[in-house]
Amino acid sequence: MRHGCAVRLAPSTRGKGLGSAMFTWARDYGRRNGAVLAQLTTDKQRTDAQRFYEQLGYTASHVGYKRAL
Repeated sequence: MRHGCAVRLAPSTRGKGLGSAMFTWARDYGRRNGAVLAQLTTDKQRTDAQRFYEQLGYTASHVGYKRAL
């Protein structure tokens, strides 16, 4: 299965603040350029990613669906 868009860090870089810094940069860039909402999706099985996003202040709000063609 191919993933559309994904941002992932190498295991050796995790826990060093790089992911948080990337999200901070993206949030600040968006605000400076008129964005009022940031939205992301993640696989339900990626519980570590979900925990990370929640620590950054994101809240789960949608259920998504997909279908292979």
